[in-house]
Amino acid sequence: MRTKINALLTILLIFVTTVSCNDYLDLRPEDGIVRDEFWKTKEDIQAAVVGIYSSLLKSPPVVKVPTGGTDYTLSETLFMFGEFRADMVSPGGFVTPDQRDITTSNILSSNDLTSWAVLYRVINYCNTVIELAPGVLKTDPTLTQKQLDNYLSEALAIRAYLYFTLARTFKDAPLKLTATLSDTDNFQLASSTQNQIFEQVAKDLELAEKYAVSSYGNTAYDKGRVTVYAINAMQADLYLWMEKYPDALAAATKVTNSGRFALIPMSGSWFSRVFAQGNSSESIFEFQFSTTNLNPFYDMLFQRPEFVASQTVLEDVFGVDFADANNVDKRGDRCSLIAGTNEIYKFTGLNNSERKSLQEADTHWFVYRYADVMLLKAEALAEMGQGDEALKIIKEIRDTRGAIKLTEQVVDPTNKADVIDYILAERARELAFEGKRWFDVLRNARKNNYERKELMINMALVNAPADQQQSIMAKLQDPNSHYLPINEYDLYTNKALVQNPFYK
Repeated sequence: MRTKINALLTILLIFVTTVSCNDYLDLRPEDGIVRDEFWKTKEDIQAAVVGIYSSLLKSPPVVKVPTGGTDYTLSETLFMFGEFRADMVSPGGFVTPDQRDITTSNILSSNDLTSWAVLYRVINYCNTVIELAPGVLKTDPTLTQKQLDNYLSEALAIRAYLYFTLARTFKDAPLKLTATLSDTDNFQLASSTQNQIFEQVAKDLELAEKYAVSSYGNTAYDKGRVTVYAINAMQADLYLWMEKYPDALAAATKVTNSGRFALIPMSGSWFSRVFAQGNSSESIFEFQFSTTNLNPFYDMLFQRPEFVASQTVLEDVFGVDFADANNVDKRGDRCSLIAGTNEIYKFTGLNNSERKSLQEADTHWFVYRYADVMLLKAEALAEMGQGDEALKIIKEIRDTRGAIKLTEQVVDPTNKADVIDYILAERARELAFEGKRWFDVLRNARKNNYERKELMINMALVNAPADQQQSIMAKLQDPNSHYLPINEYDLYTNKALVQNPFYK
């Protein structure tokens, strides 16, 4: 099996190192190698799926972004896409100029962080499995249709999640559903609209759900590989963006009614169980870093901090009781961040008092947790006029976490906007620095033709330098500014692309 995995990883490196100047997806392999040297047995499919998960953790070290800048891993990219334009992070001492520019909405298409290469590399690995794995049925009689379907479910779901991320971040993007297998492949692909991408993601997730397993019989696999419940979580998230609230509620309810997940009562070990160790009863899908495959956040958030928590997070998000120092929301200090220094602690801490060493920096990236899905469910309920049910979910989470009275809101359940605001506030507390904040606010600001655009404006002004506030407010009036531009390299190499109009 190790030989098979090594062979697959070799192929993955070839995918991303044999490129030419007109290969905008950075994915071209040598002609024939994928078909001729692989895809003979079910073990080949298994190794290919292992390769997909490996690519979620680390970018191949020989690859750099086309502009010559830093090649971020997928988890770093997800962190930045979801946090650095929002109100809960600020530039750290080692922030790059490109990172700082995006935090202040000074975004150009030459910015390295607008590269989508890391997402498309993984998408192509998924496409390769989806396209070539079915042929193994003809060459390996021991491969069953059910086994094949299970593997296809994983590839479909991961591809769907990455396209979902692209559509939320860039709005419009090329929708490539076939594998890049030959130098003759067409690399001049126009962008699909955000709605078209969402529809394809919904289609992929529906098929993936049909093929998915509910359990692999192993906790680490159940949390680190795609199960039907991870797919349901993605569906709940997607349908909220599509404003299909009954569908979002139904998907979230499949998770909450499964009996497989539960909130862990707040205790001294809660942080360690949920974050430092991972794979707890609260986990639905996590990128599985380990001591032999460390996460990238120890350097990014501690040793050479590129980002820190905003100055206002502890007080405004978690609440500070100045009359009683012991009355605290335990999700705040020494969980999400460290008071005083504003170091983001969630991905480096061992427990509430000790940080992991560099050699122990194995904290996972949390794609979906149970509380996340509960709050997605609450949002769907609120949108359907069931504010009282939404408030019950918020109360359950706050009671389990021991949230302090200072952050409790008295909300009229019939006032949808106020219920949504309470949900957003609780999501900020519960999911701090997990790559959710920007997308949460954008999703709600854009509803009903940007009926609540002020959510974006107010969020942006929290960290805006005084001399740039008017400029940032003016930019955010244009909804196209809420999405990143297409990188100039991609525009140069793919003439079918059209730049986001805000950045022309």
